[in-house]
Amino acid sequence: MAEINLARTSPRSYAGFLRDFRKLFQGKLYTLPGSSTRTQTREGVAAVDEAIRYLARQKPQPPLSWSNGLAAAAAELAKEQGRYGGTGHVGRQSHGVQERIERHGTWEREIAENIGYGPKEARIMVMQLIIDDGVRDRGHRRNTFGKTFSTAGVACGSHPGFGSMCVIDFAGGFRE
Repeated sequence: MAEINLARTSPRSYAGFLRDFRKLFQGKLYTLPGSSTRTQTREGVAAVDEAIRYLARQKPQPPLSWSNGLAAAAAELAKEQGRYGGTGHVGRQSHGVQERIERHGTWEREIAENIGYGPKEARIMVMQLIIDDGVRDRGHRRNTFGKTFSTAGVACGSHPGFGSMCVIDFAGGFRE
């Protein structure tokens, strides 16, 4: 959550992290420092460059407040997918985002969910969601900087196919 709030409150500065990340690419592949794993992207540096331009224009947003209820809803999906290796916003037992969130409280205005797979480090995970490689509408980026969102909850865990995952549930307001 701290990393998301850093991006929201200081987007122009956060663009610097993406500029450094861009240097790790060879074509559509990148390798993180200290790793021998090459990660394949769909768009390569084009998506990174677009995200940098977006951050350069993005007005700072207020930080999100932590919600235990939203974190519990996010944890349901992270735990479930961590067991069987699923992906996406609908769990076999936990069902969809709205149903999960409503089990833990009452949301206001709007809700949304981001899910990232792979990175273990918060910064790399948040950069992945901001870049949103291969996602046509850049929905994860839009959620991260959503003006209507004031609160969120985050849950991360292991994933058998990708190593790790994080689920972020957002709301315009939330009563536990």
